[in-house]
Amino acid sequence: MNMTAFTASHDMPASHLPLAGVRVLELSQIMAGPTCGLMLADLGADVIKIEKFPAGDDARGYRRPGDSDLAPSFLMLNRGKRSLALDVRTVAGKDVLKRLVAQSDVLTENFRLGTMERLGLGYEALAQHNPALIYCSITGYGRKGPLADKGGFDLILQAFAGLVSVTGEPGRTPVKPGNSVADINAGILAAFGILAAYIHRLKTGEGQRVDTSLLQAAVQQTYWFAAAYFANGVVARPAGTAHPLIAPYQTFECADGAIAIGGANQSNWERIAQLLGHPEWIDDARFMTGANRLAHREVLAGLITSELKRSGVAQWVRLFHEAGVPAGPVNDIGQALEHEQTRSAGMVIDVQHPDGGVTRGLGLPVTLSGRSEPASRAAPRLGEHSGEVLREFGFATGEIEDLTANQVIFTPARRA
Repeated sequence: MNMTAFTASHDMPASHLPLAGVRVLELSQIMAGPTCGLMLADLGADVIKIEKFPAGDDARGYRRPGDSDLAPSFLMLNRGKRSLALDVRTVAGKDVLKRLVAQSDVLTENFRLGTMERLGLGYEALAQHNPALIYCSITGYGRKGPLADKGGFDLILQAFAGLVSVTGEPGRTPVKPGNSVADINAGILAAFGILAAYIHRLKTGEGQRVDTSLLQAAVQQTYWFAAAYFANGVVARPAGTAHPLIAPYQTFECADGAIAIGGANQSNWERIAQLLGHPEWIDDARFMTGANRLAHREVLAGLITSELKRSGVAQWVRLFHEAGVPAGPVNDIGQALEHEQTRSAGMVIDVQHPDGGVTRGLGLPVTLSGRSEPASRAAPRLGEHSGEVLREFGFATGEIEDLTANQVIFTPARRA
């Protein structure tokens, strides 16, 4: 079922949004940094992508067979932003960036540790041009330690942090979680740190460096596993969809698909037993307490599955909801995105496409005073706003022409 998406109500950041008037220079690329920038843009910030050329953000090239020349992955994470194609390796390019920094609030970058410093564009250098600057770096392993100088990639840091080791089915080779946990969470943490630093600046007038890393973002996801290890030395292993501390709390097979059931406490467990027609399970010594059920999780899962296979997912979901038990279908991505509840939550939005018309994107997962107004402006073509941005920052027409002629900036030809 194809449903009409929620339509964002503005093209440019609206003045009532909390970050309206905040200028962000996004030197970061691919996923972690752009996730941060996307969230800031959705809160009203003017996010300017500083891109290399001729290729631009590497994510511009992340296309599946059949995709257009504008990669859907790039369009997803870069709506609401403007693109300035600038060669910061040149002396003139560095000077341009410093002039932009002097009039901006935030800069984000996710290069390998030391790259910006070698370019003369590290925090200490740029803070001289703007002491109020909030400078956010996303690295692979953090700024200190024996691996600090290594590059960071989502898969590598998920594996390093232990996430891969606890994902998958028992007795089988561990697998990577399907989504980019480290990248996405690092972007969220970066936005969190920037907002904290911005609050500090409002109080004191001082800017500061904000740092996070894929390692920190991945390790943060291990709260329950770390608790078990610190308490008793327990090293977690893959458990499929099961919860490390609660049972039954996992997915189960039905006659026509799978269902997720959350027996997160004693009352929910008792409702499950009653609904499945086995009240005797409640007094069964193997299942009387949460610890007992966890110890006999595999046996319990087998018993529950044998009952669930008698009917289909839709009927079971209805019955569990009527009984007050948390439950839901195991949707595929398409089913999740097309569901009316996803639309109602504002998570599927209409977005302008750079070639004209409308496509869809994911919205801001936060509402303020009951409202969410994600930026609907199309993701930019490489260098699309180079001249526009520089003019806003006080560059004269002649300067812009010279920078273009000397290949310090790139501006694409106008499209028909």
